Formats: sequence, C-alpha cells, structure tokens
Amino acid sequence: MTSERNEPALNAGEREMLEGWLDFHRRTLIAKCEGLTDEQLRTASVPPSELTLMGLVRHMAEVERAWFRKVMAGEDAGSIYCSDADVDGDFHATEADTWQEAHATWQAEVEAAGRIAAGRELDELSRGKSRFSEEPFSLRWIYTHMIEEYARHNGHADLLRERIDGAAGV
Repeated sequence: MTSERNEPALNAGEREMLEGWLDFHRRTLIAKCEGLTDEQLRTASVPPSELTLMGLVRHMAEVERAWFRKVMAGEDAGSIYCSDADVDGDFHATEADTWQEAHATWQAEVEAAGRIAAGRELDELSRGKSRFSEEPFSLRWIYTHMIEEYARHNGHADLLRERIDGAAGV
C-alpha cells in the first residue's frame, strides 16, 4: 500500500463510499509515516505524551483486528501488542520495534479485514461482541467507526509528523 490516495467518487454507492473513505484514511496514515526512520517513528510528540507514529500504526493493527476479526467474524483472536500487564502495549514501542514489523502486522490485519468484509451485506450483524456493548454491530457501523477511528488518529499523526520534521498537510 502506498500513500497515493483517492477520495471516493462523489456519486459512489454506499458500500463503495464507505470502503473508499476507509482506504483513504489508511493510506493517509502511511503517508504520515513515509520517509522517516524507525527512531523518528518511535519519537513521542511532547512529554509526558507517549504517542508516536509507530504506536499509532500498532494501535490501528489492534483496532483492525478487534473490529473485523473479533467482533465482526467472532474469531478468538488474541491481542497483538497489548496484554494484561500492558493494556496499552500497542503504544509502547521500544528500540527493538521496527517499522517493517509494525507495518507488516498492520497490513496483515487490513487484509484480514478485507477478507472478512467481502461478500457480507452492510446490514449483516457481527458474530462477536465488543468490550463496549453486548449488542451486535452491523458491518455498516463497523465501517463508519473505523473511518472515525482513522480520521481521529490521522489528526494525531499530523501533529506528530509536524513535530518530527516540520512536514504538515498531506
């Protein structure tokens, strides 16, 4: 996946629109990380915040897994970076953590999300539950939530990137 981004057509159907905006925001996060070293990607914005671009990518891998694999498909998929000992482990990248691993893990979860969503109707309800509700979620709700999740974190990524090297926008 590259940072080349295209907004969905102005007259796209609902599914094409939802998938298009989700893809747009996924690519935006990649664009915010492009051209940086592992050290820069692990650089926190301003203490005491521990928020980093690599942490955001790792977090989005967890979020993709949670909403598509655990909630939508009902898979018994454990966490990737988080644990009982470190519930925010996705945000706690160490010097041993690399962009190559974080990116590959995130992309594997994006691909799994695509496989899970393929062929399902937007009104189809989830098989699993979330920690937020015992009620099932529609695939439409999950798509909408994922767009919101990426949009919010891409705002964080904007600020992080600007702090690292002055790059703004994208």
